Amino acid sequence: MLFLKLFRESFIFAFDALRQNKMRTFLSLLGITIGIFTIITVFAAVDTFRGNLQSSVDKLGSKTIYIQKWPWIFGGGYPWWKYMQRPQPSIRDFEELKQRVTTAEGICYEINLSNRTLKYRSNSVEGAQIHAASYEYNKTSNFDLSEGRYFTENESNSGSPVCLIGSDIAEGLFPNQTPIGKDVKVLGRNVQVIGVFQREGEDLLGVSSDNTLLIPLNFARNLVNIEGDRYGPQITVRGKSQYTLGDVESELRGLMRSIRRIRPVDDDNFALNKTTILTAQLDTLFGVVDVAGWIIGGFSILVGGFGIANIMFVSVKERTNIIGIQKSLGAKNYFILMQFLFEAIALCLIGGLIGLFMVYLMTLIATYGFDLKIVLDTGNIIRGISISVIIGVISGFWPAFSASRLDPVEAIRSK
Repeated sequence: MLFLKLFRESFIFAFDALRQNKMRTFLSLLGITIGIFTIITVFAAVDTFRGNLQSSVDKLGSKTIYIQKWPWIFGGGYPWWKYMQRPQPSIRDFEELKQRVTTAEGICYEINLSNRTLKYRSNSVEGAQIHAASYEYNKTSNFDLSEGRYFTENESNSGSPVCLIGSDIAEGLFPNQTPIGKDVKVLGRNVQVIGVFQREGEDLLGVSSDNTLLIPLNFARNLVNIEGDRYGPQITVRGKSQYTLGDVESELRGLMRSIRRIRPVDDDNFALNKTTILTAQLDTLFGVVDVAGWIIGGFSILVGGFGIANIMFVSVKERTNIIGIQKSLGAKNYFILMQFLFEAIALCLIGGLIGLFMVYLMTLIATYGFDLKIVLDTGNIIRGISISVIIGVISGFWPAFSASRLDPVEAIRSK
């Protein structure tokens, strides 16, 4: 009951300070408001950006490993010419791995032909991505179909002229009609559409099937050199659920070294890329951004804290006579201390809540005005309130302590 009474009285005193000294209090609260607004805005933007990037990375698969010529992250001190001399993943590598690997749920050989033109009668789509993959592509990649089906194993092995297309290609070539069963001209050949990928939208890593046409690898090998450098061949392996990513990676490294007959003293001439590499880089990047947010907002909060401390010293000076009367009537030192400390916390909470409200308005403007979704989650709200309380305690303690130590007789005599 004492705590609630103190809290109630502190809010009353805080609002009295706002009402009686509007400009002074407003300027003092401005630092807290701007600081909370800056820090929470940075955290909200970072969390939103991190979430979008993480969802893009998750599309690649948390237990998926990409066997490629080039690593996603270059190690320090490794000569570039050694990377240049590496061979591209070959069909032989793929076939050997497929026979010998035990930890894989699916294994697929893929190539990519970028910026191609697709045609259907008088309609055409430019800048399309042509993806050629072996049969187990559906086990190593995450996608859904809005209509149609995936190609069969027989169609894959025989190199049938069939394809799956993204939603953007479907809308560009077949407006107001179903594409299933129709022929698309690809690389000078006609292929039949048997499926349409569900719309995904463009993500931050550019991982999307909306502008992609997928054909069987054995059909593509009649059109292009599927082991050529220009098409970026890779072997994609997705591990079984009962094995860790480390188990899958360890087996693949041993098998690839055996298949390519690499001596124990020699370095790998292939790269095993995985999403944890990207996640680690993202964590490092966003860690720096978080620190920058704390530094930028911290200066504003520091100034705001001094402003709150100034208000509290003035408040103690103005109410010295009242403090003397309270102490003469039996009020304990801790009661006076808590009274002013709670008042400082109340003032900081007001500034913090105003800052959070400004962040909320900004998220609404970004979402509905610019179609840019920024999430203000519960964690950031709690963080903003916690920072306000901490600043209130720090900035209000010394004025509250000095008020609690006043001599009641001297305090009553003051004017």
